[in-house]
Amino acid sequence: MKRFVLVFVFWAGLAVHGMAQPEIFNPAKEAIKKGDATALVKTFAVSVDINLEGNISTYSKAQSEFVLKEFFKKHPVTDFAIMHTGSSKGGLQFAVGRYLTAGEVYTVLIRVRQVGEPYLVHEISFVKE
Repeated sequence: MKRFVLVFVFWAGLAVHGMAQPEIFNPAKEAIKKGDATALVKTFAVSVDINLEGNISTYSKAQSEFVLKEFFKKHPVTDFAIMHTGSSKGGLQFAVGRYLTAGEVYTVLIRVRQVGEPYLVHEISFVKE
């Protein structure tokens, strides 16, 4: 009986933790869905690594907004959905999504780290499939 209780508590803890993960990504998800770079950078850390089609650079929030506005303008979103969320042993939370635009599909990887109370994006990638 003790074993059953321990297993149940373990699985219940995973379920609660799993339900909380998508909420971490909601602000970024909604901003990407709208193609709203201004709202998206509000979820960013002070500096963020951005990978756009294989071009990887580290940007400030202001630079990130400009770069992402250009990307969203060049590749207007038709749909975006988060397909999977998870976490590493080191505590990094991540989400993998699909960004659809006219005739193109991008896999999006978002990595967040807890900074004080909020979780902030420290890396985002848009990789063409």
